[in-house]
Amino acid sequence: MSSPQQARAQASAITSGKTAPEVEAAPASQLRTLFDRPRLSPGQRRIAQYLIEHITEAAFLSITDLADRVGVSQPSVTRFAAAVGFSGYPALREKLQAIALGTLAGGPVADDESRGNELQAAVDAEIENLENLRRDFADPDRVIELGRKLSESTPLTILGLRISASLAEYFAYAARRIHPDVRLVTRSGSVAYDALLQSREAGGTWVLAFSMPRHAQETLTALRVARSAGLRIALVTDLALGHVADEADVLFSTGTGSRLVFDSYAAPGVIAAALLQAMTDADPERTQARLEEYEQISDQHQFFLRD
Repeated sequence: MSSPQQARAQASAITSGKTAPEVEAAPASQLRTLFDRPRLSPGQRRIAQYLIEHITEAAFLSITDLADRVGVSQPSVTRFAAAVGFSGYPALREKLQAIALGTLAGGPVADDESRGNELQAAVDAEIENLENLRRDFADPDRVIELGRKLSESTPLTILGLRISASLAEYFAYAARRIHPDVRLVTRSGSVAYDALLQSREAGGTWVLAFSMPRHAQETLTALRVARSAGLRIALVTDLALGHVADEADVLFSTGTGSRLVFDSYAAPGVIAAALLQAMTDADPERTQARLEEYEQISDQHQFFLRD
């Protein structure tokens, strides 16, 4: 029997580097569908990953044994069962056993998707997100119009708290090359409130916010502060509905990659780049002047290596 440490390593592993045998692939595909919940916490995704990789054994484990194998608490397993739509662990185990017994009996033939490993499944999910985004971009008017509004807002505030900070930092870094006053907010609480209020007092009209799963309470509070101050809100998120989405004047909702323990953000990253492009197109003369000035400064101070 593996130790809890070994089980944790197995549960968090993306892939062994080998394609799963076909006899296990179809059940793995069923479990991916069953567990495909963007709101699962990283700990819950570790449980899901362990079940996917060890279905024929894990389906018959008690809640105590499963918790030990994955390296989590028994209440964590119970919460996981509820998060994926079951009344409790016994109901989830019954479903797992039905899938496992199908595997032992020969089961269905694996489909094309399930022949891939977990990394490939994660990439497939992101490709689907990008394909959906491509359809959304068939009419680019919303992106163009928001890019113009963001370009005109001086200062322009970019908000991203907790895990969403990385997207906000990317956008703010690039936007500073083409916009004269970009203010980045990645700290919550009174620090965020001060920044939002000061931005409005300085003449800013818009805040661009990023809110990725798991959605932070601080983000919702900050957006409400921004709205109360008179700022309009553009939001990039995976949510089409809900309290966070309700605060937005302009909403761009797109899928995130949720196959792995931590999310990936291919589609939100493309939206960010598209909005940056729209900002450059909104004021081409200012864009060109600022980019040329930055190139001169970067050459003078040797910011970048020469290829």
